[in-house]
Amino acid sequence: EVQLVESGGGLVQPGGSLRLSCAASGFTFSNYAMSWVRQAPGKGLEWVSGINSAGGATTYAGSVAGRFTTFRDNAKSTLYLQMNRLKPEDTAVYYCAAKRRAIYYTSSNLYDYDYWGQGTQVTVSS
Repeated sequence: EVQLVESGGGLVQPGGSLRLSCAASGFTFSNYAMSWVRQAPGKGLEWVSGINSAGGATTYAGSVAGRFTTFRDNAKSTLYLQMNRLKPEDTAVYYCAAKRRAIYYTSSNLYDYDYWGQGTQVTVSS
């Protein structure tokens, strides 16, 4: 059974940090480019970051570039999102998503991916 399970979300003050994890199982993780996609309350899906299957190349949305870092450990089949200098507008449900390709993928539509998780809530508030 294919699973992507996000964790690490929670409540954090503006300016704080969180690290999200996405544990993958049931497929060959190292064959898949991975993305983080988020959905803020009352808004549509927004692509956040992408990483290639080998982990050597990343790309970010302008709204998070310089504050967020995505990386992966293929030996552990786990994807990460390190979020620093968090802002209230980063409040959202964060999903990890997998696409079977080598190059990173930048779609915000979860249905364009092969697999995605259930999401983890991140709330940035004082």
